[in-house]
Amino acid sequence: MSQPPNHWEVFALRYATIGRRRLEMFINHDLHDGPQAMDYFVWLLRRGDDLILIDTGFNAAMALERKRDFLRCPIDSWSQAGIDVASIRDVVITHAHYDHAGNLDLLPRARFHLQEREMVYATGRDMRQKMMRHAYCVDHVCSLVRLVFDDRVQYHDGDWELRPGVSVHLVGGHTRGLQVVRVHTRRGWIVLASDAAHYLENFTARSPFPIVADVGDMLRGHDRLEQLAESPAHVVPGHDPIVMSTYARSGPAGLDIVSLTDPLAAPAPEPSPRARS
Repeated sequence: MSQPPNHWEVFALRYATIGRRRLEMFINHDLHDGPQAMDYFVWLLRRGDDLILIDTGFNAAMALERKRDFLRCPIDSWSQAGIDVASIRDVVITHAHYDHAGNLDLLPRARFHLQEREMVYATGRDMRQKMMRHAYCVDHVCSLVRLVFDDRVQYHDGDWELRPGVSVHLVGGHTRGLQVVRVHTRRGWIVLASDAAHYLENFTARSPFPIVADVGDMLRGHDRLEQLAESPAHVVPGHDPIVMSTYARSGPAGLDIVSLTDPLAAPAPEPSPRARS
């Protein structure tokens, strides 16, 4: 089925997971600690033959190094879902942490879109501090630098539009150059929050995730998410397992892909990515 002008389909693919504790996820938390899983996602926007990838995840070696449960390759899995990965020309890197900016070599034709201040942060003096650099992988950052020299990184300074119906917004907070993606879909404007809100509760309770460069910017980022999205229900958190139970499954069984334009309460889910390829 063809999409109306500027209406995009949006998919999330879960590629890794880990079991953690609630006290690790919220700066403000109650004393009744309990288990809290963390999922890892990449996202795909599609309108006809036009594809945009949001973030690139990490690989099995990084999962082993960081003790994450690796489920599948976050790039090759799209091919298994019938997506022509080689045709992807634009990749938005929300920020350069290890779980969002790996696997760059698997996209040899793509141009990568990054906030310039994110590269400044990832290569600047704050990286002398172990706490600040912990979530970065030096090899991923070096790969981005090499891509700059190959003329394959497009730097941005603040908010920008990638396509009609797709805009990207600087919010900072979690890192100096974190950007979120606003997408126009048939259910209205949704926002891929990435790590502006690891969990929906980070956003709704205004309780930031503890890995943060600037708490004030992160809280203002939560306000910005609310302004950009059609409603709080249109904000898609970056690591929350609730995503897998909120939206309809899509694509081949076992790939953990959900359609973010198809909440489970909505009737008649759209066909899967494979069915439309």
